[in-house]
Amino acid sequence: MFEHKKDRIALPPANARKTQSCCHFCIVGCGYHVYKWPAGQEGGLAPDQNALGLDFRQQLPPMEVTMTQAMTNVIQDDDGSYQRIMIVPDKDCKVNSGLSSTRGGQMASIMYSPQTPVGSQRVKYPRVFAGDEWRDTSWDQAITLYSHLTKLILDDAGSGQLMFNLFDHGGAGGGFENTWGTGKLIFTGLGSRMVRIHNRPAYNSECHATRDMGIGELNNSYEDARMADCIFSIGANAYETQTNYFLNHWLPGLQGQTADRKREVYEDGETIQQTKIILVDPRRSLTVALLEQAIDKDNILFLDIEPGTDTALFNGLLTYVVEQGWQDEDFINEYTTGFEDALKANRMSLDEASRITGISKDKLVQAAEWAYKPKASGHPPRTMHGYEKGIIWGNDNYRIQSALVDLVLATHNVGRRGTGVVRMGGHQEGYCRPPYPGGRPAPYVDQEIIGGNGQMLTVWACNAFQTTLNAEQYRNEVLRRSGIVKQALRKVRGAGPEKMAEVIHKAVKEDGGLFVTVINLYPTKFAEAAHLILPAAHTGEMNLTSMNGERRLRLSEKFMAPPGTAKPDCLIAADMANALRRLYEAEGNAEMAKRFEGFDWKTEEDAYNDGFRRAGQSGAPDIESQGGSTGHLATYERLRAAGNNGVQLPVKEYRNGQLIGTEMLYTDGKFDTDDGKAHFQAAPWNGMPDVVEEQRKKYRFWINNGRTNQIWQTAYHDQYVEFRRGRYPMAPLEINPEDARDLGIESGDLVELFNDYGATTAMAYLEPDIKQGHVFMEAMYFNSVMGDLVTPWTDRNIIPYYKGTWADVRRVGRIEDYADNVSFKRRRYV
Repeated sequence: MFEHKKDRIALPPANARKTQSCCHFCIVGCGYHVYKWPAGQEGGLAPDQNALGLDFRQQLPPMEVTMTQAMTNVIQDDDGSYQRIMIVPDKDCKVNSGLSSTRGGQMASIMYSPQTPVGSQRVKYPRVFAGDEWRDTSWDQAITLYSHLTKLILDDAGSGQLMFNLFDHGGAGGGFENTWGTGKLIFTGLGSRMVRIHNRPAYNSECHATRDMGIGELNNSYEDARMADCIFSIGANAYETQTNYFLNHWLPGLQGQTADRKREVYEDGETIQQTKIILVDPRRSLTVALLEQAIDKDNILFLDIEPGTDTALFNGLLTYVVEQGWQDEDFINEYTTGFEDALKANRMSLDEASRITGISKDKLVQAAEWAYKPKASGHPPRTMHGYEKGIIWGNDNYRIQSALVDLVLATHNVGRRGTGVVRMGGHQEGYCRPPYPGGRPAPYVDQEIIGGNGQMLTVWACNAFQTTLNAEQYRNEVLRRSGIVKQALRKVRGAGPEKMAEVIHKAVKEDGGLFVTVINLYPTKFAEAAHLILPAAHTGEMNLTSMNGERRLRLSEKFMAPPGTAKPDCLIAADMANALRRLYEAEGNAEMAKRFEGFDWKTEEDAYNDGFRRAGQSGAPDIESQGGSTGHLATYERLRAAGNNGVQLPVKEYRNGQLIGTEMLYTDGKFDTDDGKAHFQAAPWNGMPDVVEEQRKKYRFWINNGRTNQIWQTAYHDQYVEFRRGRYPMAPLEINPEDARDLGIESGDLVELFNDYGATTAMAYLEPDIKQGHVFMEAMYFNSVMGDLVTPWTDRNIIPYYKGTWADVRRVGRIEDYADNVSFKRRRYV
């Protein structure tokens, strides 16, 4: 039953079932309400006749409700009945206050319905590659094959030959239930350290430096942006990538609407002033363009920095601040160590910083004064620093973050309301796993695969074919080695899973093959290399907990069955572990069997209780959980009662029927180090890595890359949604009109980008706000992989420099069907 009507929306009847959910997508985690009712029923226009309680007999006031066709769907439940769903934003949620982003606003559209373009692509049953075709199979057969092969490799070659590409986040495709289930299987059971994260080629943190300095990367509340004197945005495009954090929490302060709230938290006599914003970005992003219309231009400072020079910017500002005497000496002396050594190592004049960054000295002085010069009352300004992929994927991640946090610590812009040094974020968070069984740096797993290591690769809720560096070589090598196993399987007929495991083991051990399992919602690009595909469930098809960018923990409730026999990731992991335990018990190996105990979970809540709620409790193993030792207080029942406002971690207590959380970290001056003090770190300016500098000198264009508002990550849903794919049939490439004219390129043309590491294609969009010699490309797109151009260089912790990419561009031609049906109106619509 597929229904799409442009002229009307069915209202939920007053007795529709109502559940709570967070958005599947970005880290902001907007709250939504889900209504579900039989497809043959509709609510009435009167407020007592519909579940929304609104009077549709007359024109509703502006912003009373956000409701579009994309927020509705007709789904098929596990009893075969058809049900309508409506997913609308929650006006009472403190995160979004009823606002909806273009991504969250389509959640109903991407829920499983058999006849929809999205639903028809879902993997519903396990699939096994039988030599020349894919065949659906049972879970019993699939898990038997997986467990037998795993055991053969583990017993013969050890855990180092079992490799994993693995999610580590919250939101759809993650969550505390699923990170725990997978981590317990892989780290405790299998003992493998050959694991890479979904968007980087090793098991590491994107924020090692700030953590080493004693500061977790999510340390304030979204409300702190409202209370700031200055917002310092670095390599972040908040309007497009954290939309409702920007609209609901940045803009009010920037528009002068939060003076009363500032009075509540500021010290007596402290100056209350208009919030200003500094934006550091080589590109005039949509965030910059929108702000220039939405607020007074005198309160915006745009620093269009040269690529890869952020460390010089922070070091120049730190040096200038100290020269002016604007550092907080009392805070530095009492709560930190290493200031003088870091200052000496990082010292850089503003003249030198200006030369390196391309930012005028006058603008650098203005930025320093806005962010760090004492206010008229003598109080230091409250400056919130928000950073994201511009420096996370920048020129030496560890060094840049060290330089930034040095500046933040020197000016005491952490632990005070209205401050913070925080990553803006991609996915929501949801980390809960046993300790990683390897050291630091962790193995560079992509290079291990390329070098012929690894016999079995499990790709779990991610797709590195689209999200890694040096992607072309990686993809080619995985496909080549996977092909060896496919050739072996072509010779097997009528074999059961045990026999298949033996044949595969011979191919991977003796012939250099690689057995690939993909666990996902869809047969992704990585499925081209797969031999086994296992169907997973996502938010709404399971109960799932995550925390957002202000550490707000919520429960997204299950309201429908997953398609076919698809399962939550944590229960798939449990099936694997239990199968391995039985195999070791059968041969009398009690020691190995014991490693796979404790997976007797019936539901995802069992996994949540086993991991998140056991962390730090008496008798529990070592568990690294973002909920810490008080996570046990946050039961499913209590989170249900807390609704979409949930609780900010860490939980302080449960009192009078309410979970009491923590709005801001480090207000007591105690930091996450052995001595409890924040540690300055030396971070001298480093220049470009040699391999990147070689490409920069050789090729004409800097390939800036990142996310856009309309597309979520790899477009794993969006590629099947006509509204999305129809607008972006290929990855958009913004290019300066003068550069385009020089190359004979017009909007809508297909172009090839190429360098020493690979080549990819995109569709040209002429954009005058892009500087000459720069382009901006949608990253991770399903048919235009920007990672093909990225060098294999990483920092000391194996964090890629995705932004450090240069290439040439040439016109390929034009597909009229694409060009004629796509809008090339500027996205900077203001």
